[in-house]
Amino acid sequence: MIVLGLTDIHGQIGRIDRLQEELAAADIVALVGDITNFGRAADVAQVLGLVRKHAGKIMAVSGNCDYPEVEQELDRQNVNLHARGELWDGLGFIGLGGSLTTPFKTPNEYSEGDLAGFLDRAKKEVPPEAPMVLIAHQPPKHTNCDRLRTGDHVGSTAVRSFIEKHQPLVCFTGHIHESVGTDRIGMTRIVNPGQLGQGRYAYAKIEGDRVTVEIREF
Repeated sequence: MIVLGLTDIHGQIGRIDRLQEELAAADIVALVGDITNFGRAADVAQVLGLVRKHAGKIMAVSGNCDYPEVEQELDRQNVNLHARGELWDGLGFIGLGGSLTTPFKTPNEYSEGDLAGFLDRAKKEVPPEAPMVLIAHQPPKHTNCDRLRTGDHVGSTAVRSFIEKHQPLVCFTGHIHESVGTDRIGMTRIVNPGQLGQGRYAYAKIEGDRVTVEIREF
């Protein structure tokens, strides 16, 4: 299975058509939060329309810069994975939208307890024996994917604890634009490709227990 992760689009849609071959070749296209830049339903509908021109199956979570109307539109278009789990071709997909609280008072923020609850709720919706993929806007704490320019790690302990306990094959994440990179927590591969507008996306090929994860440029 090929899964692409497009993160932190922030409504910058100009590059999406440049990915048409890659989107068409993917089994799943994951939109990993901040799909809009403080946008509403019409803004996320525009992004989904462009991705759908080329992609088959889409799974999406909102980000901290997405207003509640964004999540409602994701629901309406049947692609919302926030706090939900979905079994697809033998893989369990777990979704987590929003972020921890920020200094900027963005519209979609939660506590660590909230994030832990969302993840637990989603995990119950996939078979316990199914290998998993985690799609989480908020990165796990203390990785190459959650570091500010100051060097401070601002990821989530709840996300990290979930990964340590359940060991998904891959965690697609974003949120921290400057923390482009990959990492591991146990057997879980973590990938944050940064803003799509900077010309990068995450690529994962999953063949049983064999997982290839890359950040690709276009």
